[in-house]
Amino acid sequence: MASTPGNQKTTHSENSQGKKSHHAEEATFYMNCRAAYLTVLKSSLENIKSKDQLSLVLQQAGRNPSQKTINKYWTSQTSSLNFDDFCAILKKEKPATKNELLEAFGKIDTDKAGYISHDELCKILTTRGDKMTWEEVTSITKQADFNCNGKLDYNKFCELYLSIREQCCKAARDRLEIDPRLRQQHFGNQTENVPEGITLPVSKPSPRVSRKPDHKLAKGDSRAPSRPSSAQSSKASSSTTVTVGASSSRNTKLIIEPDTMKEWQCAQSRGCFYLEENGEIISHKYRLHLPQRSALCITIKPFSIPQAQGRSCHWLSVDTALFILKENETQENLQLVSFTELQNKEMFGWRGELGAGVYWLLPFTTGCRLRKGKTQITGEAKLVWRDEDGELALTKEFRAALLDIFETIDLDGNGLLSLEEYNFFELRTSGEKCDQEAWAVCKENFEMKKNELTRQGFLDLNLMEANDQDGDPWDLWVTLLSLGYNRALEMTEACPFVIDICAERCKPRIKAISLEAGGSQLSRALCRSVVNKGEAKGLDGSENIFIHTYRSGSRITSVIENKSENKVIIHVNNEQSKNCLNNRGLTVFAVEVAPKSMMVSQHVMALNEQEEWIYSCVHSLVC
Repeated sequence: MASTPGNQKTTHSENSQGKKSHHAEEATFYMNCRAAYLTVLKSSLENIKSKDQLSLVLQQAGRNPSQKTINKYWTSQTSSLNFDDFCAILKKEKPATKNELLEAFGKIDTDKAGYISHDELCKILTTRGDKMTWEEVTSITKQADFNCNGKLDYNKFCELYLSIREQCCKAARDRLEIDPRLRQQHFGNQTENVPEGITLPVSKPSPRVSRKPDHKLAKGDSRAPSRPSSAQSSKASSSTTVTVGASSSRNTKLIIEPDTMKEWQCAQSRGCFYLEENGEIISHKYRLHLPQRSALCITIKPFSIPQAQGRSCHWLSVDTALFILKENETQENLQLVSFTELQNKEMFGWRGELGAGVYWLLPFTTGCRLRKGKTQITGEAKLVWRDEDGELALTKEFRAALLDIFETIDLDGNGLLSLEEYNFFELRTSGEKCDQEAWAVCKENFEMKKNELTRQGFLDLNLMEANDQDGDPWDLWVTLLSLGYNRALEMTEACPFVIDICAERCKPRIKAISLEAGGSQLSRALCRSVVNKGEAKGLDGSENIFIHTYRSGSRITSVIENKSENKVIIHVNNEQSKNCLNNRGLTVFAVEVAPKSMMVSQHVMALNEQEEWIYSCVHSLVC
């Protein structure tokens, strides 16, 4: 049944509110991070220099790190940790809830009396798991409320623990709020999801430097001076303002005339972006072979999985792009040819002519919408159940998720999994490959066609894994979580995509080569694309620092170019922006740019594309 306009409006409103709520949660998280950090350190640009400092700053953030936890993040190779590292640690080390604490105590209190003895507690803490010293245990029990029989009411103890933790966090936030000096330090050096800087081969003046305040960035966009008070005292600064109308980010049409392409030869490959635990994004990389010179059309877009239709598909709003690089003598020596800058709704594309040879296709997403977030999950989905005969079976929901996964990892889209395709799945979920001998065993036990695994064979393989664990879904969840699913079986931390290549004069061949982070090649291509296509402005008062700004369809990217002989720290202020979302998760931050290099400052997109959004940014030289 078709939905009414009223229903569509309600759904849009709910989605908009959900995006704003998520954005507010992220802002609160980073505010708490800064509050805790600045309780111990003088500036967000100052690094943590010892284990003791790390322990103290984590405690100020309401965590109670054990020595094992500290050692996990401060190894023998660690000399310092910056604000970015601290934020990443807090994302991984979630504070314990009251239910989790009560559950832990309940395992000790086998009689379920609500009490445990002093001796029992001491024995557990000093002999099991992450063992504590007697001194550490004594410091805890001194604050605990043991009754005259030497027993601890652990429910009251949990309430005390949570109360002290919240008081600690609140004190840090209050101190940040009342101290003007600390309020100016509301920035860090977060580099999560941001490509590394690249070294400039030659230092020469930029041909696109413009100091005119009203210079046009693109049709319908404008720039105007905007300098918040926090940047006025800086040595040098540059401001950029771009106003984008509602939905105009998707108005650039990728024109493909069907009649002219009827006889063109096409190739297709699927792939996926996966969000790592530390916020890094990895994806498939591809090699394209053209036997002769030809006109080409190359597109990339999020993959609309057939089985997922009718369900919530978070990844369909994720931005995608593709960088085309020419392979010369070696794989390391890749030259940027172009990138997909034309847009038609969620599809990005490029049209042009390429000579015969080998090219690399590097998929890219900004991380603005594919990012770690807090999703409210009411309950954990069930993966397996037992029938009347006591035999294990996959639940309907789990089967649907597995069929979606099959569509994603079936890179050539032929409805079967080759050993090569299956190994991308294995590398992602277990870190190991399946060899020819193991594949032969699969062939004996699971349905295959032409030496490739069918959908039913893939389902049976996962059922066998469940049987091997006697119904324990732990291993199955490891697979699902590594593929971007949450406990409600929603794909929230991955984005499947599909690449289409059409050539006029020859048959193109595309092959997935690896599944990894973008690395220096993608960083270099990304920076070069912005410098080549964007507008450049020099920092007023500085001859060697340039800010390149480029709008590509639904996103705006800025690159900082440092032509000087010294490293610089650039303060970035987005406080005057409206309805914007950036990949760093911070409104105000700072980045360090090495000498003779350039790096991405930030990617920015609309929080709600149905409303006007304003990108207003001030880049200022700190030192």
